[in-house]
Amino acid sequence: MTSDAAQTLVWDWTIRLFHWLIVLLIPLLWWTAEEGMMDWHRRLGLTMFALVLFRLVWGIAGSWTARFLPMIRRLGALPAYVGDLFGRRNRPSFGHSPIGTIAVFALLTALCIQVGTGLFSVDVDGLESGPLAILISFKTGREIADFHELNFDILVLLIGLHIIAVAIYRFVFKDNLIRPMVTGRRSDVDPVSAVKVHPVALIASVAVVVAGLYLVLNVG
Repeated sequence: MTSDAAQTLVWDWTIRLFHWLIVLLIPLLWWTAEEGMMDWHRRLGLTMFALVLFRLVWGIAGSWTARFLPMIRRLGALPAYVGDLFGRRNRPSFGHSPIGTIAVFALLTALCIQVGTGLFSVDVDGLESGPLAILISFKTGREIADFHELNFDILVLLIGLHIIAVAIYRFVFKDNLIRPMVTGRRSDVDPVSAVKVHPVALIASVAVVVAGLYLVLNVG
């Protein structure tokens, strides 16, 4: 590797901030729901909505390693990549590996479902409901609330698999995936493209999030 490789920026600051805020929010959302702190659960849920919406927009307009299209293109290399792993060979990736791409889409899908169902969920007495529950019947809102709880179990399962995978990479393949998500940099990959946060794209993405929050909070 060249000296430049030691300074390779892999993850921009928005991706890293998104990741660690999600890590913080999920247990807080679980705890507030378990303790019946629904005012806080609602606030944190709207924060999660904003984060997930930003990530979806950033997957189109963001930096190279944040975009969904390059990740999808890597799925064609999945069989060879899995074969290497079974052969105890790890090829560090600039951005998400093919398996990492599957994990990202699985987790984002689960998060989208969790946020979406939370917006429409209705509690047992109908007093604590999602901001969009006004658009549906009480019965439908309760059914969505049940699915909201079920999907959380699926989300926890996916998070557990993610943690196990990170541990396997760390201790079997000697590939520390946590450090780059903190520093943004790797020393064992060559850049495929520049990782830049363009101000116009960032402002536009934030504007979409603000508009989304406004619509959710002002429905009806």
